[in-house]
Amino acid sequence: MQKRKLGTLEVSTIGLGCMGLSHAYGPAVEKSAGIAFLRTAVDRGVTLFDTAEIYGPFTNEELVGEALAPVRGQVKIATKFGFNPDPKTGKGQGLNSRPEHIRAVVEASLKRLRTDVIDLLYQHRVDPNVPIEDVAGAVKDLIAAGKVRHFGLSEAGAKTIRRAHAVQPVSALQSEYSLWWREPEESVFPTLEELGIGFVPFSPLGRGFLVGSVDANTAFTEGDFRNTLPRFSAEARKANQGIADKVAELARSKGVTPAQIALAWILARKPWIVPIPGTTKSHRLEENIGAAAVSLSAADLDQIDRAFAAIPVQGNRYAEAMQKQIDR
Repeated sequence: MQKRKLGTLEVSTIGLGCMGLSHAYGPAVEKSAGIAFLRTAVDRGVTLFDTAEIYGPFTNEELVGEALAPVRGQVKIATKFGFNPDPKTGKGQGLNSRPEHIRAVVEASLKRLRTDVIDLLYQHRVDPNVPIEDVAGAVKDLIAAGKVRHFGLSEAGAKTIRRAHAVQPVSALQSEYSLWWREPEESVFPTLEELGIGFVPFSPLGRGFLVGSVDANTAFTEGDFRNTLPRFSAEARKANQGIADKVAELARSKGVTPAQIALAWILARKPWIVPIPGTTKSHRLEENIGAAAVSLSAADLDQIDRAFAAIPVQGNRYAEAMQKQIDR
């Protein structure tokens, strides 16, 4: 697979979001199947693997660490701090980006990931109680100590990015971005381009909606966090069906799949964007990787822009409680 750069960190053009193997979309996959899947991704050229302590909590890092330990030199592992899960129960206890907590999280993550260095360490969400300069300074110290290589932010606004970058260069921003959520183009893309920061879109396939695997009649399993998202209410899914239909129509016209159209569109936006679609299925992994070979012309992109400008998206992407945690 071709490579791209997030700041100075070189990774595969398409990475892998590992969260769904252990967290948020229902029961976790069986460990041996998860290990085999992750190693298949390495064999297929994926080098960026994204996890976090909160996924599970903790179990996703453990799975990623065990799976990638034999091929550690071939891959880049990204993980995150910023939440405060109870170490015994795993229940959330709000945000925590105090420097002493960051240091403790990194030590624990290194053990779970079976490595001596984290390639890309993100602050998972901006903590309003801790100045971002203190956060960046803590990560800078960890980089100096050889425990972290690159610093990232997730769902941070432009002002926060600039303040953090002034203390410790930020390599990547991770935020939601897709054909039905384009807000980062206006809010942070100019800042990222100016400062030489890469962008890592999560949910680039709209959590399954853009590829046609979800419709108004879909019943999500217990434990699937889409049950809590306003955009995935039955009413919103019905109202937004035209978006999925348009992606499918564009895919048919190009002789590719809806997932490949959605990912190819993202890749065509900027050369410093590396999406991390998540999946637990090998055939979906192959499909996603194949998007790197799909070429969209300027005319194609213009057609897509005009088509989606005429289709308003219904429903908020997060519940109100989650939205309050996102810095704008």
